[in-house]
Amino acid sequence: MKFLAMCSTGLGSSFMVRMNIETVVRELGLQDVTVEHSDISSAGPDSADVFVVAKDLEDAVQGLGDVVVLNSIIDMDELRGAVKEAAARHGVA
Repeated sequence: MKFLAMCSTGLGSSFMVRMNIETVVRELGLQDVTVEHSDISSAGPDSADVFVVAKDLEDAVQGLGDVVVLNSIIDMDELRGAVKEAAARHGVA
């Protein structure tokens, strides 16, 4: 299973969210999970199983597939819940 954290440039906030997802994946003990980050324009439907973006970019990711929209990119509790739910949807738990 692959998570792809995205932001408009693929440099700052997506990298931070990627690191936070990796932390949550370790905390939850999830196996066979990869996490990458990217800018939105580089991502396509086959780029990942789950795409993670901030609320302000929600409209830009229509059609990518399984998208997690975060209300706050610094809220670890929100991210933990989103990662746990996404992992369950994809049979990784």
